[in-house]
Amino acid sequence: MKSDLGGKEDIEKLVNSFYDKVKSDELIGFIFNEVSKVNWDHHLPIMYGFWEMMLFGTGQYKGDPMTKHIELDKKTELNEIQFDRWKKLFTETVDELFTGSKADETKQRANHIASVMLYRIQQTRS
Repeated sequence: MKSDLGGKEDIEKLVNSFYDKVKSDELIGFIFNEVSKVNWDHHLPIMYGFWEMMLFGTGQYKGDPMTKHIELDKKTELNEIQFDRWKKLFTETVDELFTGSKADETKQRANHIASVMLYRIQQTRS
């Protein structure tokens, strides 16, 4: 039986499962693997901290994800189709692992973050 997200351990489970999908995804995997050449040992703990901060107000996140994604867009144009895939994979992962109000909040926050990020990236192109 699935439970709701409850803390750091659940965040790590979510983030790891999500990025396992991302890495092998035919539409967006190349962005992470080939374009940005993500160092997963470095990136995953940053994502744990980000989501822990977003969902529980704890965690050790320090960063500027907007600037990093704007810079990435200069290397390979990021588009709505790719962001939609990211949101779909994220939502699927949450739904596979968790249920409850925090899981719903997580999906809502992820969708909002992705939509704002795409909008801001598009604005920088103009």
